[in-house]
Amino acid sequence: MPKRSAGILLYRGSGHGLEVLLVHMGGPLWARRDEGAWSIPKGELDPGDDAAAVARREFAEELGHEPPASGWTDLGEVRQAGGKHVRAWGVRGDLDPDRITSNTFEMEWPPRSGRRASFPEVDRAGWFGPEQAARKLVAAQRAFVERLLALDDAP
Repeated sequence: MPKRSAGILLYRGSGHGLEVLLVHMGGPLWARRDEGAWSIPKGELDPGDDAAAVARREFAEELGHEPPASGWTDLGEVRQAGGKHVRAWGVRGDLDPDRITSNTFEMEWPPRSGRRASFPEVDRAGWFGPEQAARKLVAAQRAFVERLLALDDAP
């Protein structure tokens, strides 16, 4: 069974002024990458987990802020290159990216050194327009921005 994650695409503005909040993945493997190294705040589901509850929890853990409680729009699911399925909700809101605080994870670093180091799950966040977001995001997650734009253009 493929791994599953759930997350929130926070957005502000509308039309040509639409911006989405993305997070840059933390840790040494992503440190020098920019394009294709950003994501929506998301986290993995365990069997039986409620996807919306996981999305809410992961937003809070990765950004240090609770997401808006209402106005969630289901943006569906995508399959990432590695096979993971990601479900997302678009939520209108605002957040100062300079004021995020992320939880951390541990990994062996440098590889095969036997030493463990702690890194933030998210090392920074930022607001991006749709075109810039398309360059920054992991490829499969670009569909969430496209779906949000399509909803924004709906009558």
